[in-house]
Amino acid sequence: MNIAQHIALIDELCYRPFPAEHGPSDVGVSGPGQHTAVLDAAGDDDPALRAVTIDQYEKDRDAVYELLASRWGDTPPYNLRTVLLRTEQEEIPRPWAELSERASVAYVWEVEGTGRWVAVAVTDRDTSQEVQLLAVVTETDPP
Repeated sequence: MNIAQHIALIDELCYRPFPAEHGPSDVGVSGPGQHTAVLDAAGDDDPALRAVTIDQYEKDRDAVYELLASRWGDTPPYNLRTVLLRTEQEEIPRPWAELSERASVAYVWEVEGTGRWVAVAVTDRDTSQEVQLLAVVTETDPP
């Protein structure tokens, strides 16, 4: 997918109904109050190739950020490491707890008029998992 396709999918998810149950969807996974779309994914056991993939996906995330920031406003990076630490002490709701287990940082916007939040992140935490560029659309406010 290219950046324009990423933006089009995010726009569509901002208005797509949420399913009643958690499960796979045509773009990733969805459940009550949330959609998680895999915008791009690559798996590699070679640490050097993984680093190159992470770098490319971060550039893609930043390109998506530029387009969405021009529409919804600039937003600082959202530190998911802090959210992950908080999961040890308190109940963090879906999808934020899950995203914090997989990614270190996200860009997050509240989409005016929809009651939804959008987050864009690169899953870089777990070296045993493939690297993914994710878009999360949810009704749940970030913690």
